[in-house]
Amino acid sequence: MIKNSCILKVNKKNLISNYKFFKNLRKNLIIAPTIKANAYGLGDKEILELLKKNGCKNFFVATLEEGIKLNSKDKNINIFVLNGIQNYSLSLFTDNNLIPIINTTLELRKILRNNIRFGIHIDTGINRLGIDFKTLPQSIFKNNKIIIAMSHLSSADEKKNNYNNKQKNNFIKVVNKFSNKNNILFSLSNSNGSILSKSYLFDLIRPGIGLYGGDNKNYFLRKNLKPVVTLSGKIIQIKSIDKNEYIGYNQTFKSKNKIKVAIIGAGYADGIPRSLSNKGIVFYKENKFKIIGRISMDSFTINISNSKHNLKVGTLIDIINNKHGIEYFADRCNTISNEVITSIGPRVKRIYA
Repeated sequence: MIKNSCILKVNKKNLISNYKFFKNLRKNLIIAPTIKANAYGLGDKEILELLKKNGCKNFFVATLEEGIKLNSKDKNINIFVLNGIQNYSLSLFTDNNLIPIINTTLELRKILRNNIRFGIHIDTGINRLGIDFKTLPQSIFKNNKIIIAMSHLSSADEKKNNYNNKQKNNFIKVVNKFSNKNNILFSLSNSNGSILSKSYLFDLIRPGIGLYGGDNKNYFLRKNLKPVVTLSGKIIQIKSIDKNEYIGYNQTFKSKNKIKVAIIGAGYADGIPRSLSNKGIVFYKENKFKIIGRISMDSFTINISNSKHNLKVGTLIDIINNKHGIEYFADRCNTISNEVITSIGPRVKRIYA
């Protein structure tokens, strides 16, 4: 019996299908999944091992802490750390088989004094991490320790936004300056950037949300990607509520008739935002149930008066499922699917099947 009140199921077969979709965008294209933020909430160690078994050799994390947590001694794979070396000792990278991505000229001077592999982040217009493409020192273009030179699109989810093309052209200017470009991997695109056109692929792409079943409302991705996650909450109590009774904090819901309700053992500590109070929808087979009252830290309440099934304590109610996936949930929360799955709390039980 599953003791956890909230369950996240990860469909391994569908995740690998999504990985292969990106890999098949072009022959010899390298796929380097982004497994930062605990693999977008799905479990970084588990996703790393699953992808390794399917031939993946390059991965991205955000922080040094995330890289160390993976505890990977496999010399056949590359784990890149996006947030750079900052003030950390370089031995933390080399001892843990991690490759820093350099973001500033100060970091660059430090890394050049040491004989270790690194990547470089080139800012082509997002004005976030990275060294401005116009100020890169000429010496960098002949350096033989660079494994990867990358940049990041600011509007990859907007296919018609010409800023994507502007950034791509800025990146190409930098690529053409490297004298040893055959020994360097060049990367510009994430999930959405990879389908703008083949000219955005370069050597390597870094899919994140697409790998985990999100499409950011892109029709082509929606048509080709498969759902990966199901989030379910367990019924922990069932009760009858009389007419004109309030439910939850602050009297935001008042019953108009006598109703039957179920309390679900999941709340905003598990990734169910308060913004879904009195408007969220959850599912059991063909039935839909409305969330009533305020969502609290550990639970929320649903109206099950019209249920066609014998619901009872222990029954799992779907919050996210294959039919109503992370994009549907994100729309109702007025956010993006990236935020939805990275917000799923640590006490939620992850199951891989």
